[in-house]
Amino acid sequence: MKPLRRFLVGAIAAACAAVLVPSSAQAAVNPVLAAPYLYQWGSVPSATSVMNQTGIKSFTLAFILSDGTCNPKWDGSRSLTGSDATLIKNIRAAGGDIVPSFGGWSGKKLGQYCSSASALAGAYQKVISAYGLKAIDIDIEAQEFENNATQDRVLGALKIVKQNNPGLRTVITMPTERTGPNSWGKRLITRSKELGANVDVWSVMPFDFGSGGDMAAYTKSAVDGLKNQVKATFGLSDDAAYRRSGLSSMNGKTDTGETVTLANFKSIVSYANSKHLARVSFWAVNRDRGNCGGSSDSCSGISQGTYDFTKALTAFTG
Repeated sequence: MKPLRRFLVGAIAAACAAVLVPSSAQAAVNPVLAAPYLYQWGSVPSATSVMNQTGIKSFTLAFILSDGTCNPKWDGSRSLTGSDATLIKNIRAAGGDIVPSFGGWSGKKLGQYCSSASALAGAYQKVISAYGLKAIDIDIEAQEFENNATQDRVLGALKIVKQNNPGLRTVITMPTERTGPNSWGKRLITRSKELGANVDVWSVMPFDFGSGGDMAAYTKSAVDGLKNQVKATFGLSDDAAYRRSGLSSMNGKTDTGETVTLANFKSIVSYANSKHLARVSFWAVNRDRGNCGGSSDSCSGISQGTYDFTKALTAFTG
């Protein structure tokens, strides 16, 4: 992800990873549905405090990257058994759950550092096994997105992990234009069918179009375009295609100076409910604070109450 969505970038064997099995307290939580991004960088809010103050149950934790080889680490540097494992345990103990996000805008992507689909699937599997996951999010951007070989490698790896982990849900999050997926996004969706990747949810990031404009309207247009592509590719009805579509917005000021207001976001959530989308997220809980100066990693850059966007997201029920 881009500057406002930055993260620190700097081998754990699967046998050494502590398996964090979901507890019965959060077994019913859908980690994909309403799960804002949370990242351990800078001014990091307490996940359990956010849960208590807002009612949110799930988080998308960013980012799993390559350590320079085909080996997954948080931000490319932190062990799977360190502070992130503790964070996951705490969220689950409070009745919530998580979905880890692989990739992002910057850093070393596993799709680039793993030489084959099977090797990449093995890297994904280390994380799945370490945390007893019900879902994973592939935030595919930049060099990993705009490359035929890496797109195919990611899709091939997702096919393998779906076969090896019955019930695992896979999400692909990607950039978009105002009217829907760009040529790279369209190729990714088409190739997923051709390769039998069986991706569960397609999610777009409807922002960074340029300064100004109605971000709620742009978001709806982008998701409608995504739905149309999913519908045409897989031969689905409008309703079924929407139910395999989702979005990940930003809260407040974006990288290019757009503003997603709280009113915009509430309108987006209402739209998402009306279409029964599979997922709504935003970047990020860390920025869900207002009246704190310009837009930054810890401030939305607009006038708002603390965690207003997270509270608004709890209204999304799919």
